[in-house]
Amino acid sequence: MQALQIGEWAADPATNELRRGAKTLHIEPKAMEVLAELARHPGEVVSREQLFAAVWPGVIVGDEALTQSIIKLRRALGDDPRAPSYIETISKRGYRLVAPVGGATVRTTRPLALATVMLVALAAGAFAVDALVRPAAMPHGGVAPVAPTDEGRGAPITVSVMPFETLGSASGRDYLARGISSDLTTDLSSMSGLRLISGGRGARYVVSGSVQREGAVLRVNVRLTDARSGEQLWSQRYERPYGDLFAVQNEIDRVLLEQLPARITDAERKRLAQRYTGSLEAYDNFLRAQALFLVRRPEENLQARALYEKALALDPKFARAYAGLAMTYAMEYRYQRAGGSNAALARAVHLAESARQIDPGISEVYWALGFVYTQSRRYDEAIASLEKAIELNPSYADAYALMGGIYTYVGKPAKSMPLLRTALRLNPDGGYLYYLLLGRAYLFEDDLQQALINLREANARNPDNIETRVFLTAALVAGGDRSGAEWQADQIRVREEGFSARDWLKTYPLASTPQRERLLQLLAQAGL
Repeated sequence: MQALQIGEWAADPATNELRRGAKTLHIEPKAMEVLAELARHPGEVVSREQLFAAVWPGVIVGDEALTQSIIKLRRALGDDPRAPSYIETISKRGYRLVAPVGGATVRTTRPLALATVMLVALAAGAFAVDALVRPAAMPHGGVAPVAPTDEGRGAPITVSVMPFETLGSASGRDYLARGISSDLTTDLSSMSGLRLISGGRGARYVVSGSVQREGAVLRVNVRLTDARSGEQLWSQRYERPYGDLFAVQNEIDRVLLEQLPARITDAERKRLAQRYTGSLEAYDNFLRAQALFLVRRPEENLQARALYEKALALDPKFARAYAGLAMTYAMEYRYQRAGGSNAALARAVHLAESARQIDPGISEVYWALGFVYTQSRRYDEAIASLEKAIELNPSYADAYALMGGIYTYVGKPAKSMPLLRTALRLNPDGGYLYYLLLGRAYLFEDDLQQALINLREANARNPDNIETRVFLTAALVAGGDRSGAEWQADQIRVREEGFSARDWLKTYPLASTPQRERLLQLLAQAGL
């Protein structure tokens, strides 16, 4: 690529140099690539996703990698992010190069002719953008859908359901708002004409709302917004008896499908109208259990199990409650460091298979099967279950993520990458777990820089997760930071007295012997 004049600086991508008068600065290659990609679109907003695809094609990195590149560019250019003259941050969208490019003053609404000519000339170098839309390979030769757009005829409509807000003075009701928005996501994702993207980034339409329960009264506010124009397309306030919750959920589903420009079949509408249980009390217990299970600690795991069992006592055909109960037994096996209880695993498999027999049309049930099969080291069956989950819900980011995790378990971390990339596109805010899976794969691929970036991010998001700290400790040892690794080892022992890496691995489904031995060798150097 030829040298560019960007504001007062001459940028030379061939040498990674910035020059202004007699001053020459060397910057990191990735930072220069970010600057060059912004220069290809002067005056335009370039999304974070587009920058990832252009600068890190075929590789999954955390948000921190791009953020650090922007920080380094601003420092080199002498730019002030609060009053930028070079790189402007566009909240929740990306970045924009506001400095003149090639001697032409860039206008924020429409680039001038010279900038447009440069854009055409540089387009040949934008080959990496193709990685953003290239489908990821599926394990058995199929094609995994990536986060689609609604540009072009026949393409699915992209929608994001934001977590609903809890209103009112009543405490302990967050589980209800989370449950309603989560179920709305699940409902919409089962429609063939829609693709659900978490976090709002990249989605054409955004659904948001709030939930308030005061005694026997339920208030739900819902809004549908066009993310491009910012126009609110529809809003509705529901105030009903709490006993009408299912009816309210069905009505929200129906009206949203009427508002969204997607083709929905009659069969899909009929299936959507069927709630997972007819018992409101069973559903309430189920939502409480889900919230507790996500904490991922032994005590909360047992509390969640008790609530799932209450839900099943009220509705013995509640398939999702069976799936949740199965997960608690799978986690019980993981929490038992002395080799685990095979009885707990057998119980988990039985319950998950019961859920499938009761209702084989729920993607969540197949995810639970995939999880318990993974803990049982029945990896082929786990992958088959996850592929079925994706068939039922092509937007199921967690299914792609777990499948990617399985390939790391069996010693093929490179095969994890395209699956995890798809998961991140569908759910850019996947929480600590996605960063953990990425960091673990990078560790076994010997990319220690990316391993540490992702594992540190996972640890920041969930500092109590032992698994994250185990792999972060190993990565720090591999990177030569012995003191940092020993500090992490101490933090593990604070959270789990008497922790032993060998005992921990007895219930951890890492099947690759070379990877297990390498992990043990690294952890031993940190005293674990």
